[in-house]
Amino acid sequence: MFSLSNPGVVISSSSSHIIFLRRPSLPCYHIKPSSQFTIPRSSPTTKIKANIDEKTPNSPAPVILQQEDEEDDVQLSSNNKEVEESVQLLKKAAKTRKVAATEIISAFKLLDKAKLDPSKFCETLGGSESPGRTWMLMFTAEVNHQYFALHMKGLKSGKYFPITAVQRFDAAARRIENGVYLGPLGCLTFEGRFSWKKRILAFTFELLRIKIGPFNPIEISIKGNDDSEPTTKNPFFIWLYIDEEIAVARGRSGGTAFWCRCQRVNAF
Repeated sequence: MFSLSNPGVVISSSSSHIIFLRRPSLPCYHIKPSSQFTIPRSSPTTKIKANIDEKTPNSPAPVILQQEDEEDDVQLSSNNKEVEESVQLLKKAAKTRKVAATEIISAFKLLDKAKLDPSKFCETLGGSESPGRTWMLMFTAEVNHQYFALHMKGLKSGKYFPITAVQRFDAAARRIENGVYLGPLGCLTFEGRFSWKKRILAFTFELLRIKIGPFNPIEISIKGNDDSEPTTKNPFFIWLYIDEEIAVARGRSGGTAFWCRCQRVNAF
């Protein structure tokens, strides 16, 4: 799992203690609109492509508000407009990486407050067929834990994720894969299973793959003896917004992040 409070990858999910890999000093991979870019030559076929359509940057994404009570039409219209503006701001951030962190965090808070209908989230995130869909981590916001504990909010400054980190979600098979790709140095991926309930995706990892330079990858089983369905006792994401281009989620620690749809990575 990518940490939403400190960038990295969870390498142990068997307890409440989370272990992270330190981030190496590597070049930053930027998503460029409607163009491909290749992770350095460890694998000439490894390509990632943003799925944001530059031809219609201002076209609003379909937004459905979940209404628990009857609302005034004017208020509903205002909510839709604010949600659409927040979504467009995040899509601009995915293309340019130049939107200020404070604006992105404000968009996160608005999408959280909006309580959007999650009924299509799982299929949009993971597709209807295996191997599912892949998403590049774009931005993570940390949480002030003291403030969060008191007020259930309190995101502080965040930043664009500086290395190539990609997640694959397979809604049909209920599988998840997290990967960090380090160019010619190699890559590290975790694969496992997930469960879905309303807007919560809980997951557990079963297989670790490591590739170093030109050598063949190594696979290590980390499954353990627990075959039960993942629950909120495991790591989880609470999804705030998902469409065909971007996805926004809050992690177990309270930190929040957003991803941009990309092509599948073939690094092994």
